[in-house]
Amino acid sequence: MSLEPRSDQGVPELTARVVRAAFPKGTLAVRVREALGPLFEDEAFAGAFAVRGRPAVSPGALALVSVLQYAEGLTDRQAADQVRARMEWKFLLGLELDDPGFDASVLSLFRSRLIERGLEQRTLELVLDRLGGLGLLKAGGRQRTDSTHVLAAVRTLNRMEFVGETLRAALEALAVAAPTWLSGLVTAEWAERYGPRVDDYRFPKGEEVREQWSEQVGRDGFVLLDAVYAPAAPGWLREIEAMQVLRVSWVQQYHRDEKGVRWREGKDLPPVHHRLCSPYDTNARYGVKRGSGWTGYKMHLTETCEPDAPHVITQVATTDAVVADTEMTEPVHQTLTERELLPDVHVVDAGYTTAALFLAATEQGMELLGPAPHDSSLQSRQDQGFSRADFTIDWEHESAVCPSGHHSFEWWEQKHHRNGTPVLKVFFSAEHCRPCPQQALCTKPPSGRRGRGITFLPRERYEALEAVRRAQDTDEWKARYAVRAGVEGTISQAVRVTGLRRTRYRDLPTTRLGHVFAATALNLIRIDRWLTGVPLGGTRTSRFEALMLAA
Repeated sequence: MSLEPRSDQGVPELTARVVRAAFPKGTLAVRVREALGPLFEDEAFAGAFAVRGRPAVSPGALALVSVLQYAEGLTDRQAADQVRARMEWKFLLGLELDDPGFDASVLSLFRSRLIERGLEQRTLELVLDRLGGLGLLKAGGRQRTDSTHVLAAVRTLNRMEFVGETLRAALEALAVAAPTWLSGLVTAEWAERYGPRVDDYRFPKGEEVREQWSEQVGRDGFVLLDAVYAPAAPGWLREIEAMQVLRVSWVQQYHRDEKGVRWREGKDLPPVHHRLCSPYDTNARYGVKRGSGWTGYKMHLTETCEPDAPHVITQVATTDAVVADTEMTEPVHQTLTERELLPDVHVVDAGYTTAALFLAATEQGMELLGPAPHDSSLQSRQDQGFSRADFTIDWEHESAVCPSGHHSFEWWEQKHHRNGTPVLKVFFSAEHCRPCPQQALCTKPPSGRRGRGITFLPRERYEALEAVRRAQDTDEWKARYAVRAGVEGTISQAVRVTGLRRTRYRDLPTTRLGHVFAATALNLIRIDRWLTGVPLGGTRTSRFEALMLAA
C-alpha cells in the first residue's frame, strides 16, 4: 500500500454545525480538536508506507483512532464502528457525516507497519511536540517514574502444564500444516494425552506418578523433534514457529542421555531471562516484585508533576518482567534527553537508584531524587553490630580504620562477581580482630591471617551514596520526596481507564506499542480536564478509614 498524504482542510461545515448543536457543552473529542487542532498529519507516518501501490487509509486518522481505542477501552471492531456512528469522532477526525470509515482489520495492519518501521513512539512524540508548542510542556522542573506489572494475554502455567501445552501447540500446528505426515507418526494414546487442553486438575495424583507423566511428555516431544529434524522429513516443517518453540523448550526443560529423559532441576535450568513461560507468547517472562509473581511484562511510566501545569506522561517503556528497574533509569534519561524534556529533578523509588546512577544524573545536570540502596552487610541487615558506615576510610592512604581504632592491612580493587561493578576489598588483621573485645559486634571469629573484611565502592560512588543516605533522614528531603506518591495515582488511572494491567496482545513489540497508545490517550484526557478546570482526584479513602480519621 502507498501513502497519498491528505492535507487537513479543517472540520467540514456540516459536521461542525451538527456536532456543536448536539453537544453545546462539548465532549473530549470536540475539545481536543478545538484546543490542539489536527494532532496527527499523514506525513508523520510516511516511513511506514511504500511509494507505490493502492492508496492506504489515512495513517493520521488510524493513529488517532488507535489512541481513542485506549481512551474508551474499545476493540478494533468497536473502534471502527465508532468512526462510522459517532458524530464527535468525525469532528475530531475532520470527516464528513456520511463518511463510511474503514474496515476493522486495517487497525491491526497499521500496528504491524508501525512496529516494522520503528515508529512505535510516534503518536506520543507528536502530542508532546504539540503541547510543547502551546507552552504546556517544557524541559526542567520535576518528573517522576515508577513501574507496574502487566499480565500477558495468556494463562499462567506451572511447569507440567507448560511442557504439555507446548507439545500440544506443536501438534496442533502440524495437524494443520502437515496432517498426512503427522498421522503416520502419532498413536491413539497421543490423542488422549494431548487432544484436550492441558490443565493441572487433569494430572494424575501423587508426586511420583506426576514425574512419570512429565517424563513421558518429554519422550514424546523428543520423538516428534527427531522426526521433524530427520533428513527425510520436509525441511519446511522445522520453520514452523510452534516447532521452534518446542525445540527451545525441550532444551530448557529436559535432559536426554544414556539414562533416558528426565527433568532439569535447580541450577541446571536456564536463567529466568531466557526461560520460556508459555508456548503462545515467547516474550512473556515470570517476574516477582514485592513478593508478588506474574507472567508477562513490566511497564515504566514517567510524568511531569509541577503543581501549576498539567501532569503529562513524557515517556513510557515496556520490558519483559525480569528486567530490573535499575536497568531502565539511564534509558529513561536518554529518551527524555532526545525529546529535550530532561527534568531538573527526577523523582524515583529505591528500585531505580544505585551509586553509579546518582553520579550519572549529576553529570547530566540533573538530580536523581530517591532513596539510596540499603547497606547489604550482614550487620546492617540484622540491625546489630558494626556496619560499613561505622568504619572510617582514609582514601589518600588507601586504608580503613575500624571502630576499635585498628588500621586495615590489605586494600585492593576487583570486579564484583555478579554485575562487574568495581569494588574495593579491605581486610583487617586477625592479630587485631581475634582478641578484640568488640568482636561479637563486628564479625565471626577470624581464621587464618585475615580478620574482618569490608567491601566498599570506589570513592566517588561511595561518597555520593553516603551523601544521599545522610540527606534522606532529614525532614527537608522527605518533604521534597513526598511528590513521588502521585505517580501511583497515574498508574491507577492507566489501569482503570486503558486496561493496562493485562496486555491485549501476545508479544512484546505490540504490547509496547499498545502502552504508547495508552499513554497518549491519558495525555489527551488530562489536557481536556486541565482545559475544563477539572481538579486532580484525591486519594480514595474507605468509609472505615474516614471514620477512624474523623475519630
